[in-house]
Amino acid sequence: MSKIKPSSTHDENKRKLEAECPEIYAANLISGQWTVAICCYLAGGKLRYADLKKRMPSITDRMLALELNKMEEKGLVVRYVYAEVPARVEYELTSIGNELLPIIFQLRDWGERHKVLFS
Repeated sequence: MSKIKPSSTHDENKRKLEAECPEIYAANLISGQWTVAICCYLAGGKLRYADLKKRMPSITDRMLALELNKMEEKGLVVRYVYAEVPARVEYELTSIGNELLPIIFQLRDWGERHKVLFS
């Protein structure tokens, strides 16, 4: 996964568009391939890393870790580390992450209607 240079025209245009359009800003927060799926699984409450991995067998460990870190940086999930042996790590949606759920469920409903029309 390559990063966009902060000095690039692409990055500058992206920042300007996000500043002008809150819808684009919000869409970029959940634009990762796995972000919405992780939110859906965490809708039921805290989950351990291994439980998330079991629910998404096609995601690699590296990608799951990257997505969770990105979501934590964006304030969508909180990570709990318990001082146990073996180490236990759980993830939970933050309050702002929980506010996304009705929007995600509306996207699901819209997607189902769209599939019927264009399948």
